[in-house]
Amino acid sequence: LIYTRDHFALQESLRKIVDQEINPHVDQWEAEGTFPAHKVFKILGNAGFLGVNKPVEYGGLGLDFSYSIAVSEELGNIRCGGVPMAIGVQTDMATPALARFGSAELKEEFLLPSIAGDKVACLGVSEVGAGSDVSSILTKAVKKGDEYVINGGKMWTTNGTQADWICLLANTSDGPPHRNKSLICLPMNLPGVHIARKIEKLGMWSSDTAEVFFDDVRVPCKNIVGQEGMGFTYQMLQFQEERLWAVGNIVTMMDNIIQETIQYTRQRKIFKLPVLYHQSVNFRLAELQTEVELLRSLLHRATALYIKGNDVTKLASMAKLKAGRLAREVGDSCLQYWGGMGFTSDVLVSRFYRDSRLLSIGGGADEVMLAIICKYMDTLPKK
Repeated sequence: LIYTRDHFALQESLRKIVDQEINPHVDQWEAEGTFPAHKVFKILGNAGFLGVNKPVEYGGLGLDFSYSIAVSEELGNIRCGGVPMAIGVQTDMATPALARFGSAELKEEFLLPSIAGDKVACLGVSEVGAGSDVSSILTKAVKKGDEYVINGGKMWTTNGTQADWICLLANTSDGPPHRNKSLICLPMNLPGVHIARKIEKLGMWSSDTAEVFFDDVRVPCKNIVGQEGMGFTYQMLQFQEERLWAVGNIVTMMDNIIQETIQYTRQRKIFKLPVLYHQSVNFRLAELQTEVELLRSLLHRATALYIKGNDVTKLASMAKLKAGRLAREVGDSCLQYWGGMGFTSDVLVSRFYRDSRLLSIGGGADEVMLAIICKYMDTLPKK
């Protein structure tokens, strides 16, 4: 995958928004534990960045998925993990299935305003007892007439306290666990939707994370995305874009952390020599930068194959696994070279150290990525 002038132009115009409208406020949003999603999304929506690969008839730019990856890489220049993650939920986690399989009426009601930045979306998959094991969710949607009555709860819901609607995965029948689920577009202002709490987290402070309960929530049957019972399959497809998007985002962040560490260690002296000029430091930074470049190549290869219609589940899982592990290495190694400063909240490296830890857990834990890779390698024990 080689970016064209169009990709770079898109990144350049996004960089202006990041520099002018987002980065000046990041420290404040981190301190407040939330960011103004409607305001920020409206700015991005007006500029076309919330629907880069979405259909033109619903306000998208109609470009291929490589442009979404270019955007995710550029959003890595935001000086925290929480805000880009929240944007990624809107663009590449809560809306791909709707854009691909939803009815025209559903797209009009939920996709169009999400692309415009008028509505904030969230994704309801994880539960208290079911995270990476998606097939074990318990939230139920029971058909009564032309409505579903929904009961259950969702955990770790990014954008949950601010969202206007949720792309909800629920059990719509008692069939086999991979064929009894459906994705439902559900307005968050319906009676019976309760935001139980905003969850305090180790990192990603500027992104609000909610626990949500559904108590006899009634939603029209027409709010189902695509076919009933296909929700698990749609969600697995949606996960591929989410995972590639997350990798693109973290690659840029790692580049920035390494660069800022080079600048700091060049100025900071120990035993009359800049920290950078100690071979143990400059060799380690060279190793880390090499790993980042290899990860970028894997990401671009997977994206190129995905655009051509290939199944990239194995490569996307490999990239996500490597990204989570490498981010931990980059954060830990670079923080070490900042010495005492690295242990303060004043520097980007400590924020990255906290924020990036999520990547090995969210969107499918490392262990789930390994299991998927093993499945494609045919190395799992036979049942």
